[in-house]
Amino acid sequence: MADNSTLVSESGRSLLTDSSVLDSKITETSKENVCPGSVLDVEEEMPQIETRVVLVKEAGKHEELLKALETIKIMEVPVIKIKETSPGKSEEKLIKSIIHMEIKVPYIKTDTIEELGDSDSPEFETIFVVSDFQDPVFNNLCKADCRVVGPPVVLHCAQKGEPLPFSCRPLYCTSMLNLVLCFAGFRKKDELVKLVTLVHHMGGIIRRDFSSKVTHLVANSTHGDKFRIAVSLGTPIVKAEWIYKAWEKRNEIDFCAADDDFRNQFKVPPFQDCMLSFLGFSDDEKANMEEMTEMQGGHYLPVGDERCTHLVVEESTVKDLPFEPLKKLYVVKQEWFWGSIQMDARAGESMYLFEKSESPGLKKSVSLLSLNTPNSNRKRRRLKETLAQLTRETDLSPFPPRKRPSAEHSLSIGSLLDISNTPESSTANGETPKSCARPSKNSTPLPLKQSARWQVAKELYQTESNYVDILTTIIQLFQVPLEKEGQLGGPILAQEEIKTIFGSIPDILDEDLEDLMMNWTESKSIGDIILKYSKDLLKTYPPFVNFFEMSKETITRCEKQKPRFHAFLKINQAKPECGRQSLAELLIRPVQRLPSVALLLN
Repeated sequence: MADNSTLVSESGRSLLTDSSVLDSKITETSKENVCPGSVLDVEEEMPQIETRVVLVKEAGKHEELLKALETIKIMEVPVIKIKETSPGKSEEKLIKSIIHMEIKVPYIKTDTIEELGDSDSPEFETIFVVSDFQDPVFNNLCKADCRVVGPPVVLHCAQKGEPLPFSCRPLYCTSMLNLVLCFAGFRKKDELVKLVTLVHHMGGIIRRDFSSKVTHLVANSTHGDKFRIAVSLGTPIVKAEWIYKAWEKRNEIDFCAADDDFRNQFKVPPFQDCMLSFLGFSDDEKANMEEMTEMQGGHYLPVGDERCTHLVVEESTVKDLPFEPLKKLYVVKQEWFWGSIQMDARAGESMYLFEKSESPGLKKSVSLLSLNTPNSNRKRRRLKETLAQLTRETDLSPFPPRKRPSAEHSLSIGSLLDISNTPESSTANGETPKSCARPSKNSTPLPLKQSARWQVAKELYQTESNYVDILTTIIQLFQVPLEKEGQLGGPILAQEEIKTIFGSIPDILDEDLEDLMMNWTESKSIGDIILKYSKDLLKTYPPFVNFFEMSKETITRCEKQKPRFHAFLKINQAKPECGRQSLAELLIRPVQRLPSVALLLN
């Protein structure tokens, strides 16, 4: 049976058509049309009716329920319009509007419907309160198309000071009120009918087709268009068990099925229905990813197993596959694996497909999770021009060396600050360091020979530029995405954790130093710039340095306890901007910076 098929209950009413008009609350458009004038017209059109609440069987023995009904004075009553039809066809009733009417008698008790004798009389607008929706009396009331509610509805209205609601369907409780559900992947009619009925009993609305109005997707499979759209929109995706467990809590007045803590127990894990294999990873990495696979609802198999649905490849080490993959097998980069965990749903494979290195169609993938820093080729090009101008006619590298050639200074800032970003280590890793560089100003011609003093000043400028780029990377690649609202799968970290990790990152820029270098004379003084910002340095750095250990501990704890944060770090650590350094390694740079500057100045 297709996802969009329509089910019909025993009463002949469609279960999977849009139930926005037949849910616990009538459509907003109908209520918006209600105005004092329309109420007067209604009184002229319809006969005077009497409202009443009838407690059936056990409901009449519920003391708390009796007290609640004494406080409720109003009920919602539908105004029915009879639509003209052709001869021989039954008349069609349409709801024109909803009005409020006073309940003059709090309640009536009865054990059988027959005792009333006039349950279907047009002179009465009757709401039946039934405690057991499995009782034969309930079934008889439904067949007679009577209004039926459960005790929790009455208690809810009394607590909120609201009128008894109108509902075209039996309404036991309000735990799914205003929730709009769509179903995907269900093939058994009986199961789907039961689920839809329970949703209606709890006040939920059913949509056959998925749209932005759907608040929850109830999925029995991770395949299909509905699932993919729900992932892209960030719509919560849950198992059918969510509905059953919510129904078990139907008598809890303040319970809401949409509560995050409750709903998250029944979310569809990212790797449900997935069989994963891993190729090109170290033993430790592979063991970690296999453990994460099972934690996220999947299973792992040896490479080459025909039951495998996904082959996750370490693209930096694997250039070709050891076998010809089956057509049904997804061969994906590791970013798909970590990305799925980060957004708490299986990512679309097409964005992360692995291609052989010799393939002419190999292109850099653009991920849904791509968190690029605000770099531009123009900025990088201008920085390179500045560095090229500074190093012209000199023997110095455009990047800070491990050891300066000067015998007077055996220790440079590069040895303390740029351990992982030096040309030697970058070359060894087979990658070219990239930074979040800012545009430099137009360079001016420099004398062919420069003093040792100029060379020290230039090194300070270069390392300061690298340092500021590192701060920018931390902020743009890590802090900003973590603070962003509307993250797929919800917030990765709590705001308190984000504040503890990043604190107040020092906001030190190097424009003054750049001006000094571009307009250099031997009379220029770096000390003047240091003194200019000395108060800012004293104010900014101590808090960050003092709380660095707490920041590092928070990162370690969150990475162990929160798989989505672990995946977030894995994705970003692999990006060129990080130079394969961890967040903790990047955050230690401000701690190292001031001692490094002092050494260089000395």
